[in-house]
Amino acid sequence: MQDEKNISEFKADEQNIIENKALNFLEALIPVIILMGLLAYNIFFAQGEMFGAYSNQIILLIGGGVAAIVGFFNKVSFNRMLKEIWENLKSVFIPIMILFLVGALAGTWLISGVIPAMVYYGLQVLSPEIFLPASVVIAALISIATGSSWTTSATVGIALVGIGGALGINPGMIAGAVISGAYFGDKMSPLSDTTNLAPAMAGTDLFTHIRYMSITTVPTIIVTLIIFGILSISVTTSGSADVGNLLETITTSFNITPWLFLVPLAVIGLILLKTKPLAALGIGVLLAAIFAFIFQPEILNNLGDGSKFSSIIKSIFTDIQITTDNEKLNDLFSAGGMKGMLWTIFLIICAMVFGGVMDGIGALAKITEALLSMAASVFGLFASTVVSCLGLNIIASDQYLAIVIPGKMFKKAFEDKNLAPENLSRTLEDSGTVTSVLIPWNTCGAYQSGVLGVGVGEYFLYAFFNWLSPFTTLLFAALRIKIKQLASK
Repeated sequence: MQDEKNISEFKADEQNIIENKALNFLEALIPVIILMGLLAYNIFFAQGEMFGAYSNQIILLIGGGVAAIVGFFNKVSFNRMLKEIWENLKSVFIPIMILFLVGALAGTWLISGVIPAMVYYGLQVLSPEIFLPASVVIAALISIATGSSWTTSATVGIALVGIGGALGINPGMIAGAVISGAYFGDKMSPLSDTTNLAPAMAGTDLFTHIRYMSITTVPTIIVTLIIFGILSISVTTSGSADVGNLLETITTSFNITPWLFLVPLAVIGLILLKTKPLAALGIGVLLAAIFAFIFQPEILNNLGDGSKFSSIIKSIFTDIQITTDNEKLNDLFSAGGMKGMLWTIFLIICAMVFGGVMDGIGALAKITEALLSMAASVFGLFASTVVSCLGLNIIASDQYLAIVIPGKMFKKAFEDKNLAPENLSRTLEDSGTVTSVLIPWNTCGAYQSGVLGVGVGEYFLYAFFNWLSPFTTLLFAALRIKIKQLASK
């Protein structure tokens, strides 16, 4: 039976926040410690395959189970925990729908030729004199179009490292430029899973998050471009940047025309007009499907059973692959559709289960109370969030968890300081998403160094955008620049 003297609750922005006086701080930490321990074991000893491809999701569920046991010992009813899980799941219904549309958008933008057109025109701006800043811009454009820093590095990133190497440029500089641009695009693209995940955790919407994040992200990328511009002047190059084979392969495989840019421009215009995310992305999918019929009939005939309509449906719901004679482009010319978003959606659901149980037993309130005691000021709260994201990237070795866990645990703290949720979502991305690639044993650091053939230690210094981002967000917090308050009720 639940002890009403020990359990109390109050509402904040339509979400129940549970306080449990019977629970102490060390007990509240037990699920977190076990979660971190399992994640560390999964990374260091099980190579990320402790429970197969969905190891992180299953570990989150185990953490939720441990939290439930702690709750039972502290007089919390099972119904209370289930209620909080259900409230959490309801709160991410719209973000999950957006993620499904993001998958559909990626597939239709590929078969319509939008993504290949961006790659084609982006590669043509290469010049030895501006190679490094051009690499940042190209990687950024492709990452914005695809929503994936990993895909950008595995395709154009490899080509840029090879071209730059032929010119005699330091591979660490090239990798740093590619990674800086790729993660800028990853942060700012509505197609990116982390860009959808951060506002889902903080309690804001996708396009509000992107607009607010640009306040710190744009100055950081400008500084990055200036630094690489100075480096380009000081670097002696030799040889020529020949991307003719890549361009020929793209034009052979797709009908490339500037008209294809009308699709992303339409979506950007809708975003600027503050159209609802579901509507803006849905229109982007519809326009891309129409453009695929107009500009890429051969692509549609070669996919699926030869029916153009069935090819469109396949690109929306399942994975597709446009095979070319250039292996570097084959990874870029693939998309997972809605099916490709299931891993991220499952992660969100499992995080909501873990967070719901932690809410239900009063653990989040207890941990937040301790964090607030160490971060009495607004700047201290921002600094604590940054440190937490960095710590989880180091300990958990996964950028998704570096967004999910601090996002859930700091949400109430930001509300208590009368700070709008976009402050939290921006800080999560500025310190969680971009720093993951700077840690050798993190999944992102290991992936990028393996794909680009450049060690983390070699590119760490030159990944200016990635390590400047946390400092920028802390600088804005310290100077109280664009720190949005909650609207008065």
